[in-house]
Amino acid sequence: MIPSKIANPFIRAHHYSGKVVNNSCLHFGAFLDGRLHGVLSYGPSLDKKKIIGLVDGTTWDGFLELNRMAFDDYLPRNSESYCIAKTIRLIRKQAPQVKWIISFADGCSCGDGTIYRACNFVLTDIKRNDALCLLPNGDKIHKMTLHSNPTSPRPELGGRTFYEVTGGKYDWDAYVKEVGGTILPGYQLRYIYFIDPEYRKRLKVPEIPFSRIDELGAGMYKGQQVSQAERHAESHFEQ
Repeated sequence: MIPSKIANPFIRAHHYSGKVVNNSCLHFGAFLDGRLHGVLSYGPSLDKKKIIGLVDGTTWDGFLELNRMAFDDYLPRNSESYCIAKTIRLIRKQAPQVKWIISFADGCSCGDGTIYRACNFVLTDIKRNDALCLLPNGDKIHKMTLHSNPTSPRPELGGRTFYEVTGGKYDWDAYVKEVGGTILPGYQLRYIYFIDPEYRKRLKVPEIPFSRIDELGAGMYKGQQVSQAERHAESHFEQ
């Protein structure tokens, strides 16, 4: 494990979003030849009350979200899947109360989760994603960022808060209109890895076959729609 003061600068430099998740609390570093070349960050989900109900009988500390994964181009092929497997084994050993891991693939900006499928994650949701806004200056912001900090001053709002421009409501459309932003089209895919296989039997939503991704036209890589064959031809993926 590595401290956030080392993990976060790397994530800002190499993750497609350029941003960290503030409640990430567990950071793993991938090192080769004496240098850091990858970071995987875990933490509680931002909407934990909603997520915990996906698997029956889960305790409050019984799951984690893999919310950031970023690598440079130095590591060999398949390093991402190798590192995911290693970090999950460490979590299983050091935090036995954690029974499953959730993560989301952002087809609007990145990919549809090829790396998760390679690591035996279960696909549990595919939905159109209208929660990512492209600002006029080229920055991107997710709806959950605003919902989790509605009273914080926002630079794109000239120092005003989300609540100030929405009348104290969670009004995403009003925000997008105010900043002159554009909703990025695409899909969000939700994946779960069961550290404890018994918890897979407790899943309260259907498991979705991977073939459904192409059926819906949800196959994405770096924000572009691609087929399954094209996805498999790519060697590096980010969460």
